[in-house]
Amino acid sequence: MIQSPLNYTGGKYKLLPQILPIFPKNINLFVDLFCGGCNVGINVKCNKVLYNDLNQNLLYLYNTLKNLDKQSIFEWIYEIIEKYDLSLVSKNGYNYYNCDSGKGLGNYNKERFLKLREDFNKRTAEKRYDYYYYIMFYVVIVYAFNNQIRFNTDGEYNLPVGKRDFNKNMQSKLSDFIDKIQKQDCEFSCIDFRKFDINILDINDFVYIDPPYLITCATYNEQGGWKENDEMDLLEFLDKLDEKKIQFALSNVLRSKGKENNILINWINSNKDKYKTIYLNYSYSNSNYHTKDKTTSSEEVLIINY
Repeated sequence: MIQSPLNYTGGKYKLLPQILPIFPKNINLFVDLFCGGCNVGINVKCNKVLYNDLNQNLLYLYNTLKNLDKQSIFEWIYEIIEKYDLSLVSKNGYNYYNCDSGKGLGNYNKERFLKLREDFNKRTAEKRYDYYYYIMFYVVIVYAFNNQIRFNTDGEYNLPVGKRDFNKNMQSKLSDFIDKIQKQDCEFSCIDFRKFDINILDINDFVYIDPPYLITCATYNEQGGWKENDEMDLLEFLDKLDEKKIQFALSNVLRSKGKENNILINWINSNKDKYKTIYLNYSYSNSNYHTKDKTTSSEEVLIINY
């Protein structure tokens, strides 16, 4: 299994052993409608993948990883790390930076990271969007808090420094991801699902849908990013796919931390003759969920129409 080089909220890497065997065996075009970290699309067996997401920066980063040669990618990463004098424990160890693995590298990297973030945001304001910009974006993510992606309303990346750096695990994940995506026949699009043209699909194609979860408190819902009308519009979209006999799978949660997604539950109950609900085993620790109890058990499901 190839793991995403990004620690993307709601990533499905741990669920892949349960999800992938459920997918159809012969897929021509696989549509990853809310691709996020690309954990599903990068591992599915198909002839072609269409990665779609509303996060344009994310898609341009993937496009850079696909089209820029691997050697240049890593050369630029190390060049940026050296330019800003950021830590690289895989080369120098923790003692070199007067840090330890328990407390992390935040104290050493803080001012250096803020300078990197400032220069990145300056490039953003100047619209200097090139391959180097997106490699710079990746390095910002690596050294940011929890390796997350967050921009403020002014379009500035605004997360503080994190505890880790470009360690051996991150290097390995990035290398494997680049190898796979550069071999994969894939395209990238940035389209709201409501505007996605389902007429390009036929019965040999497959749509995987992993939207923001209505009832969770992940970062993408901190400011009401996914609302009830979005949920209802998405379910209507799935009904249209089914009418055209396009196979799909929807990842979601029915219940989480005392909350219920009644919109989804009612939709499932009213379509028992058309759709099948498969319950998945998944309890996880995820610091993206802002709670004193970091262990969250959710009623994860996969809803399919085949």
